[in-house]
Amino acid sequence: MLRRTLIGVVAGTALVLPLTATTATAAPAAAPAVLATTLTYDDSQAAEFKQAVADGANVWNTNVQNVRIVKAQPGQRANIRIVADNGWPRATLGPVRPGGQVTIWFGRQAVQQGYHLVRIAAHEMGHSLGLPDVKPGPCSSLMSGSTGGVSCTSVNPNASEKSRVERNYAGTAQQQSSDVVLSDAAF
Repeated sequence: MLRRTLIGVVAGTALVLPLTATTATAAPAAAPAVLATTLTYDDSQAAEFKQAVADGANVWNTNVQNVRIVKAQPGQRANIRIVADNGWPRATLGPVRPGGQVTIWFGRQAVQQGYHLVRIAAHEMGHSLGLPDVKPGPCSSLMSGSTGGVSCTSVNPNASEKSRVERNYAGTAQQQSSDVVLSDAAF
């Protein structure tokens, strides 16, 4: 720090004022921003499951940084298409990339048996992001699906599931979605 004295005259009176000067230091470099991959979903065929689908997308958006799932704008081609049907929930295995497309069939059979709506949506979106089933598995594993039990309401991916999705969308993987459809019979 540099100290100097400023001498001035005001209305015939000499003033002696201390003057303190500081030198600016460079601000620490900000961490590089994570550029998330943005995927879009189309819920126009999701029927009564539209809110569960939005909530399922939000689960992933709040748990990972490298990918964002947003609702497609009218007329925009979506990466993830959601279709309500009367079968078991199932989905095309990803990871889907911008320009690619996968389908999630939001099956009513699991809903009729009492499985948690948002857990179904988040689980099926997990497939679209490249996660296979983990069966049998505990309720704490989102990808355990039905083996978590009807009473399981855990909608968040565990640390391993988050980590795998982060790796899938870290900018290095070029794999497109597969033609493999994972059927979650007995969800």
